[in-house]
Amino acid sequence: MKVIPKEPVIFRFNAENPCVHTVEDGETFWVETDDCYSGQIRDASVRRPDIDISIMDCSVGPIEVKGARPGDTLCVEILAIQLASQGVMVTSRGLGVLGDRITEPDTKIIPIKDGFAWFSDTIRLPLTPMVGVCGVAPRPGLDIHCAVPGDHGSNLDTKMIKAGSKVYLPVSVPGAGLAVGDLHACMGDGELSGTGIETPGRICLKTTVYRDRPVARPVIETGEALYFLASAETLEAAVKLACADAVEFLQKKLELNFPDAYRLLSAVCDIQISQVVNDLRTVRVRCPKLNTKIDTL
Repeated sequence: MKVIPKEPVIFRFNAENPCVHTVEDGETFWVETDDCYSGQIRDASVRRPDIDISIMDCSVGPIEVKGARPGDTLCVEILAIQLASQGVMVTSRGLGVLGDRITEPDTKIIPIKDGFAWFSDTIRLPLTPMVGVCGVAPRPGLDIHCAVPGDHGSNLDTKMIKAGSKVYLPVSVPGAGLAVGDLHACMGDGELSGTGIETPGRICLKTTVYRDRPVARPVIETGEALYFLASAETLEAAVKLACADAVEFLQKKLELNFPDAYRLLSAVCDIQISQVVNDLRTVRVRCPKLNTKIDTL
């Protein structure tokens, strides 16, 4: 099986980025990744102000998926995630929702072993591995840092991007320009302190190109639900976008008019927060797989 190494990387999603790797439509492969700090923090003596933040949140790629064309949808299936033996969490002034309470930066190294993140001698956290950055090239003319989420995906920091999930992304350039990175051993909804348990590792992916499943923004599929994601400057704006996408899906799948699809959204769907600490906020609408018509995107 093909293994894509953790270099070269990109720091910005841009349609002009040349693809450095190629996979087939339907191929399964591994991607090795560094942590979001590009390996700069090796021990607790290194604090966030000590590192070069310009090389944070890099993504491995771009990866050309043969046959992908503008207007298609790329399905990225997360088959497995393997983590390194330790992760890191930092605090720093202004970082996260309570960053104004931090007076001095601090770094915590967290061992990862035996299925747990060893947060302390008395606190062990069951691992919940997830992919922070998963995106494709945006529309031509856009140049977006890998730390910023958007309609093209990228730094969605959504804990549902995990083994067993499928991520659907809109293709804007030939080959799609897939790039991934920013693994977390554990992360709660919101990523409230500004960081999950950041770690290197590798991801097993399968890519499939669809021409009959159009999406405007990222959609995640799990065994029990579909999640419609949106990122915007405010939570309110992101919620409106995600809800609009979910209602449009319900209208088409169940052949409903807008009022009934809107009512169904309110009756059975949930709004959930993915992250509130990036340049744009990301939310998701959870749409349960109600019947045989809502079994996949």
